Amino acid sequence: MRNDRYTIHDYVSYEERSMHTMPFINKVIESGKAAEMILVTEAIQEKKLAKIAETIARDRDKKIVLIAGPSSSGKTSTSKRLCIQLMACRRHPVALSMDNWYVNREDTPLGEDGKPDFETIYSVDLPLFNENLADLVAGKEISLPTYNFVSGKREYNGEKLALTEDMILVIEGLHALNPLVTEKIAPRNKFKIYAAPMSPISLDGKKWIPTTVNRLFRRMSRDYQTRGRSPQQTIAEWNSVKRGEEKWILPFKDDADALFDTSMLYELAALRKTAEPILLAVPHDAPDYHIVERLLDFLRFFTPIDISQIPNTSLLREFVGGSIFEPK
Repeated sequence: MRNDRYTIHDYVSYEERSMHTMPFINKVIESGKAAEMILVTEAIQEKKLAKIAETIARDRDKKIVLIAGPSSSGKTSTSKRLCIQLMACRRHPVALSMDNWYVNREDTPLGEDGKPDFETIYSVDLPLFNENLADLVAGKEISLPTYNFVSGKREYNGEKLALTEDMILVIEGLHALNPLVTEKIAPRNKFKIYAAPMSPISLDGKKWIPTTVNRLFRRMSRDYQTRGRSPQQTIAEWNSVKRGEEKWILPFKDDADALFDTSMLYELAALRKTAEPILLAVPHDAPDYHIVERLLDFLRFFTPIDISQIPNTSLLREFVGGSIFEPK
């Protein structure tokens, strides 16, 4: 392959080999083809999601789609984009988030450190969630809760839901694949998807940037923009988040009916634009500053791209802002 020319075929064969290398990405960007790489990467991911939707739509017994994955995997965007694909297959999807079934904050179980453990499955009101799902599958109407993250309370605002024959629930949440959350639902009525970044990026063909680093950059960017949280706060929580994933999420990956790779070929080049400035603002005497330095080293390997070129339907927009799926 010539260094001065890149075509769509290069990107397609590259994705099929699941080989992501920093030199390839940088050369594409520096050759002025960043926009094309973004669009083709998005198209390849959308094509994979469309195949999953077609599989679900063919089975009329499927009433509930469950999407799980570790933190900052892009579950919310995956859920919304899957709904669009299901509509294209003439199904009527309804997107729900398990977050709305969290227990009230004062009832959150405590971890070994004596602090509220928001990663445990028991932070979800399992009896109520199971009862609501069973009622929906049985054709009954339920009252939909909304979780108020400011007050830490579950609220009811008069919203109701009942499933018609052509409707299908699309539920996303950290624990969606855990059998405890759908123990009252027959297996034939469920389709389970594990969504997460699965294609690490190589610096030189031998050294790899773990996908957990991608997710940390995603979470850091989103936390700062939408939750007013500093990168220091996100980094301080990260080990606890990963421990929770290893205990409550990863054990159920192999039970999924489909795996959806949410990696984006260009994402570290894009996340450099959002993550680097806030990392550079961290004081050198801050706790865990050695981690900040390491993260900055990773980012500097990548030529940054203009994030305005990223479509507003992109999964990555969930983390850099500007997603069409964000509440208005």
